[in-house]
Amino acid sequence: MYVIVEQPYVNSTQITSLTEIKKFLLSKGFLHKKNNDYFHPYLGIILEDLHDENVITNEGLLFFVDTVFYITNEFYKEE
Repeated sequence: MYVIVEQPYVNSTQITSLTEIKKFLLSKGFLHKKNNDYFHPYLGIILEDLHDENVITNEGLLFFVDTVFYITNEFYKEE
């Protein structure tokens, strides 16, 4: 996962599908909480506001822009 803080150079080549966003995040271990919000229980990361205007699709790749994210206490646990 990469964080993009500016995206003037990322162009959309197709409409972003909310289904594709969900499919991608579920495959990475995230759980769908509600609406456009996800949670990774093992990593302790919460991602919110992942609607089709905040995720750009370029040639099949998803670029997450303006994502609201939080970390929980799980994030800090050492193994």
